[in-house]
Amino acid sequence: MIKSPEKLADTTIQFLAPVRANSPELQQLFDFIALGASERDRDRILPFDVIELIRRSRLGALRIPLAEGGGGSTARELFEVVIKLGDADPNVAHIVRNHFSITERILRSERTPRNRRWLKAVADGAIIGLASTELEVKRAGGGQVVNTKLTPDGHGYRLNGTKYYSTGSLYADLIFVRVLVPDGTTAFILIPTNREGIDLVDDWDGFGQRLTGTGTTNFTNVRVEADEVIFETDTDKDNLPYNIIPQLFLTAINAGIIRSVLRDATNLVRTRPRTFYHAVTEQATEDPILQQTVGQVAANAFAAEAIVLAAADGLDRLPAAKAQGEEAQTAAALETSLSAAKAKLIVDDLALRSATLLFEVGGASTTKKSSNYDRHWRNARTLSSHNPNHFKARAIGDYEINGTPLPQRGFF
Repeated sequence: MIKSPEKLADTTIQFLAPVRANSPELQQLFDFIALGASERDRDRILPFDVIELIRRSRLGALRIPLAEGGGGSTARELFEVVIKLGDADPNVAHIVRNHFSITERILRSERTPRNRRWLKAVADGAIIGLASTELEVKRAGGGQVVNTKLTPDGHGYRLNGTKYYSTGSLYADLIFVRVLVPDGTTAFILIPTNREGIDLVDDWDGFGQRLTGTGTTNFTNVRVEADEVIFETDTDKDNLPYNIIPQLFLTAINAGIIRSVLRDATNLVRTRPRTFYHAVTEQATEDPILQQTVGQVAANAFAAEAIVLAAADGLDRLPAAKAQGEEAQTAAALETSLSAAKAKLIVDDLALRSATLLFEVGGASTTKKSSNYDRHWRNARTLSSHNPNHFKARAIGDYEINGTPLPQRGFF
């Protein structure tokens, strides 16, 4: 659990190596991130200092093998970290979501020179953002591209176009962009965010997850080298049929939010100076109704974490399945994607219920803007709105009834 700010002794953390899932520095990092998280959310203070600390800690290399300069963590350990990070500050956790998703793709790919170069950048602390969504596309999440295009330019290309909802890119060193190539197919590019012609705009105005940098990205005549383009036909690209990390990542953040709600609910009861005249006790800490409410939130936190980690275990089984052949890998990926989709349905509901129960604990005084307790519900609701649950539930039901595989796009 995140320590209270008053217990934080030292915010100057030294990182002599990339943090690992069991590094003592990791808890110090979480404590620092938690310090001031509510104020950042309330006053919309962008956490550039926090992301710089994450860069220094090389947290983004958590999944890279030790032999390649990373933290060597399993997928389960990664999601244990994501839950803790979501507890400390869900905005910060959301900022690095695309980073871990893209890094995982590279890790699953052949170790060609460019993939080794990109992994080395991550191991050295680089953060990756994403620019994929275009509002001109009528069906979101399908990977279609209509206006962000590469045109030949000597031995490379020029990139022009606009992307929206570029979560994390405002803070990133590299940006992963889905583009349209001259032959009419789509590809990805991975380029530095400081390259001339890239304009990252902080125009996200959602009521939750307000600090994620989920803004517009404009590309104007940006130079792209030939080896920065990942074509659909390239043999050194990831071909896993389901993109599981992104959907489970948001669910893990919601599990972390429940932890944060539990801490706030517990502190509210412990510090509450008075109670209702018709309460059964004068001391809030002895009130069985408040005890029951906090107990329910605690159970929700436990269940949410267990569900997320059970789904993450499927990710750790994928390498063995891949070794057995394409058919076994596809079957294992489908099973893991189903687990992640089911986890989302349950954990999203638990997060929203828990965020509401917090106000049952504290009463009307907890709705004050200065307290900012509403951030839990706002953030959980915003996270839940990604890849809406009714589409997830329908796809799961179609599989259970008819054996129809899940969609392979749209973060399934």
